[in-house]
Amino acid sequence: MQPDAWQFLQNYTPARIARGRTGHSLPTVELLKFQADHAQARDAVYSELAISELTTSIRKVFDLHVFNFKSKIKNRTQYLQRPDLGRTLSSQSKEELMGINCSESDICFVIADGLSAQAVNQNALPILENLIPKIKEINWKIAPICIVEQGRVAIGDEIGFLLKSEIIVIFIGERPGLTSPDSMGTYISFRPYVGMTDENRNCVSNIRPDGMNINLATEKILYLLTEIKTKKLSGVTLKDEYKTNLPLL
Repeated sequence: MQPDAWQFLQNYTPARIARGRTGHSLPTVELLKFQADHAQARDAVYSELAISELTTSIRKVFDLHVFNFKSKIKNRTQYLQRPDLGRTLSSQSKEELMGINCSESDICFVIADGLSAQAVNQNALPILENLIPKIKEINWKIAPICIVEQGRVAIGDEIGFLLKSEIIVIFIGERPGLTSPDSMGTYISFRPYVGMTDENRNCVSNIRPDGMNINLATEKILYLLTEIKTKKLSGVTLKDEYKTNLPLL
């Protein structure tokens, strides 16, 4: 195997750089690692939400109502082919949601599988354990927490609108990379409505043990929530001046 002058960069990133070569190809060991990581990413896409565990833990830890919903998607193959159907609640779920008798709230949390339920199973509850006590300290009213199967980001807008929440926060599995099958994203919007587009959202991305850690992600999300609540706007019109002294990992 020929040595690679850029090999030292492997000390700073898990990305595939300076993996060496044998002739015109990767060394066998590196090829096998690539195939294993690719399989891991595919497994993440087809992983399933731990609905029962999440529901039980949220009710027990936070004493909040939890509802389980589904999008219009019938199966995982359709989820990958029809993103539009993943942005809308099924007829049954919408009917159930409209039947919930609740008053206006400051914030609504939605948990959706997205492209990696594995990431959500791992990261959503720890974030909520950090975040909800801080939300309660500032006396914000929290709507029932909604867990959604086969959901896309925009499905949170419909839920937030129907629950009459001023701010919607959706935790969702991000597209898994070859070294990040467990990456969760958080999308935050002010005054959600059906048809809201991405420029109205703020995103905290790459939440995972080897990415943005739980404490830093909580701090960033809380900063955005406070800014959104104060300035009554979100998305590209909200200037992000967040700074932290916390370590990234």
